[in-house]
Amino acid sequence: MCGILAIIGRGKDEALVKQLSKRMSHRGPDESDLHVTEKGHVLSHERLSIIDLTTGKQPIQGTNTAWMVHNGEIYNHQELRGTVLKDHIFRTHSDSEVIVHLYEEFGYEFCHLLDGMFAFVVIKGDDFIAGRDPLGVKPLYYGLDERGRIYFASEMKALADQCQTFSTFPPGHYYTPETGFVKYYKPEWEDAATAVEEVALEALREGLTQAVEKRLMSDVPVGVLLSGGLDSSLISSVASRLAKQRGQELHSFSIGLDAAAPDVVAARKVAQFLDTKHHEIYFTIEQGIAVLDKLIWHLETYDVTSVRASTPMYFLSEAITQKGIKVVLSGEGADEVFGGYLYFRNAPTEKDFQRELIDRVQKLFTADLLRADKSTMAHGLEARVPFLDKQFLEVAMKIKPQEKQPKTYCGVEKYILRKAFDTPEQPYLPDEVLWRQKEQFSDGVGYGWIYTLIEYCASQVSDTDMEKAEERFPYNTPATKEAYYYRSVFHKHFPQRSAAQTVRKWIPKWQENTDPSGRANAAHVMADTAIAQAKVEV
Repeated sequence: MCGILAIIGRGKDEALVKQLSKRMSHRGPDESDLHVTEKGHVLSHERLSIIDLTTGKQPIQGTNTAWMVHNGEIYNHQELRGTVLKDHIFRTHSDSEVIVHLYEEFGYEFCHLLDGMFAFVVIKGDDFIAGRDPLGVKPLYYGLDERGRIYFASEMKALADQCQTFSTFPPGHYYTPETGFVKYYKPEWEDAATAVEEVALEALREGLTQAVEKRLMSDVPVGVLLSGGLDSSLISSVASRLAKQRGQELHSFSIGLDAAAPDVVAARKVAQFLDTKHHEIYFTIEQGIAVLDKLIWHLETYDVTSVRASTPMYFLSEAITQKGIKVVLSGEGADEVFGGYLYFRNAPTEKDFQRELIDRVQKLFTADLLRADKSTMAHGLEARVPFLDKQFLEVAMKIKPQEKQPKTYCGVEKYILRKAFDTPEQPYLPDEVLWRQKEQFSDGVGYGWIYTLIEYCASQVSDTDMEKAEERFPYNTPATKEAYYYRSVFHKHFPQRSAAQTVRKWIPKWQENTDPSGRANAAHVMADTAIAQAKVEV
């Protein structure tokens, strides 16, 4: 829902700030505005209108001299208005406005009260606070220029050439001039020793339903991304049930190289089962290769997995917005929370398994969440991720690791999640989908995509280039020609060392083949598809 840019410090040319902000206009194509405070600080906003379409324009002024900009959604804004902020007078009906009032009411200590996805900056006089949501669903960067001015921006491209140094704002933190960075999100599940709970299938089912329900909050139509895999299919199923209760039609969207792509076929079955208004989108390998340069500029990463998976998501997002949809629900996070990636079955011990779960969830902002946000917001589409709901995580992350480990149940990854929604009396999904083997998004659109992409990149990078890779890219040196090619495109757009340091490469553990594709794991090749029908009992 938007792009924000804030510059703390005097003397920045207003016209230049507008130009910098417009580099993110794809994030907010509906409105744009800028405010210079009485102290000379600047707040700029590119708006995607989702809540309060008429009066919710930003920057928003608080009760007196405080101003704010926000990117994201605050799902509990009505509750906050009616409780801790009941004595405040609001200027808009926007969910965003509660942030500036919480600052006026509580000072710096309020981020823990917010339930949603957010990146914000509030300024009052020379005081300010910037904050990011617990897991980094919404992106935020910060930097310093040669005069000591502090920058905050939704995307790196708005500040990279203005700052001497910059970095990724850490999720679950806020920053103020008085305190520096403060970690406000401290869930118990970050300690692996707290994973001692038994499986509560009903609690999982109810928790995910509540997470989906709050993310249907919108003044514009909401759709679902439907790959046909377990995660997006469950989200679509729950959303479909809730939409029918409200008498609403739910639009679902899938993408592949053609009508026979694994994800497209599975998604079609799910859409027919759920009776959604389904849309199939196709792209060609040639189109995917042609868009790589522009895509990497949008993504601001050279991570191989992110680029591979973002390409189909980029085309899908474009098609969705052309149909008038501004918000979609997506299935990101389930693999990390439940150990869904195929390499998890190779974890040597239960402790290793649990620690890897925690690590993957904590680092989602460097990979899947970055991909989900930037490939959708490239076309002004907002993605919401129910599996990463704070309350749902409190249930799902504390389950004993031995209850989640794939090998415990004959190799069925995410077994307990499947079991929670295996309700024959009122089925959420067809059995062949509910028990379908894991297929990573970049694979599921059609296996030819990855193979041809690797071949193309190899044709663009010479052996000599690879021999000198460490010399050219001493930080995060690319190990393959595909990685080298993405790094070269990234370096063209973002040559700063600070830019390269914002990227984290994702490499699966506990397997010989380090290619991130799901098909690189031996379990994918060896899997017995009949396990989909086994439904092993606890």
